[in-house]
Amino acid sequence: MLTVLTAVVIFGAIVLLHELGHFLAARHFGVRVEEFSIGFGPALWSRRGKNGTLYSLRMLPLGGYNMLAQENAAEKDDRPRLDGETAAAPAPEKAERLCIAGRAYPEAGVWQRFFIIAAGAAMNFLLGFALLVGLQCTQDGVATRTVYDFLPGATSSATGLQAGDKIVAVNGHNCFVFGDILYELDRSGGAPVEMVVVRGGKRVRLPAVQVSAAVDAAGNRLPIDFHLRGVENTPATVLKGAAGNFLYYARALARSFLDLFRGATPLSDLSGPVGVVDAVHEAVQYGWQDVVSLAVLLTINLGIFNLLPLPGLDGGKLCFLLIEGITGRKVPARIEEAATVAGMLLLMALMLYVTFNDVGHLF
Repeated sequence: MLTVLTAVVIFGAIVLLHELGHFLAARHFGVRVEEFSIGFGPALWSRRGKNGTLYSLRMLPLGGYNMLAQENAAEKDDRPRLDGETAAAPAPEKAERLCIAGRAYPEAGVWQRFFIIAAGAAMNFLLGFALLVGLQCTQDGVATRTVYDFLPGATSSATGLQAGDKIVAVNGHNCFVFGDILYELDRSGGAPVEMVVVRGGKRVRLPAVQVSAAVDAAGNRLPIDFHLRGVENTPATVLKGAAGNFLYYARALARSFLDLFRGATPLSDLSGPVGVVDAVHEAVQYGWQDVVSLAVLLTINLGIFNLLPLPGLDGGKLCFLLIEGITGRKVPARIEEAATVAGMLLLMALMLYVTFNDVGHLF
């Protein structure tokens, strides 16, 4: 029960902030929001606000949408779409329409519409950064990239790494925070790695450093066999540490998507809602800090995923708006609608695939 409740809270908060970003941006530019919904399916609760917007909570908390007013609303259907900024609104009666302040979405400038679409992912990123700041405040200090000492029997010390070395790259990839080092070591699969360190003010290349797991004096199993120097928490170091960790998550997720598109990562490694709930269950067993870390991963993941330049996602809409902004001409509606429908069908097929895949992993 705790797992289900935690998953609902995490999903709900992430989706709420994403849709709130679209909503606030639309209202800022004077665009009418006819419905602001969290979830899909039958409405569990709804209420019309003073500005005429219908606020609703629906049965399936796997998304949400803002239904922005369209110029040709009467000619469109009223099917809600994921992040439905361009989804058509049902044709309301004249009296009801007059009570909704603002203009139709297509009447806004192209860059205003661009900002409205991008604001959803921006809110996800803001949430992730805020959670990272909170997590960092609970830590004793901020880990640096400088080696402090080694655990007994450390193989990294025997293969070239020294106390005082500042690790700046692993296997050709720059490391900006402690998380980057762990990520590159994990990708190596336990094989020796090439490191570039700063030693005595000079960059030194270490061709084959073997880093192994170790156990500290308290009996805790650690993924690396050395300690890194830390600095005390101050407002400046907390913000800097949170920013560095945010960039670490963003880079790792972006590289994961790139590996998927290149075929370096199999499609079977993807997880859907079932897999995420299983991950929430594991995080709950370890404590609230792991739950918050998972929430950070999920909200940044949603932001990046929505910005992918694929039809049906926010990124696809941004591409069409970029074309319009650069050329001064809108992409023909039939082309945009056809691409969006095709993209949504592919996304639905992908969701079904990962769901069946997740269920298969559980049994």
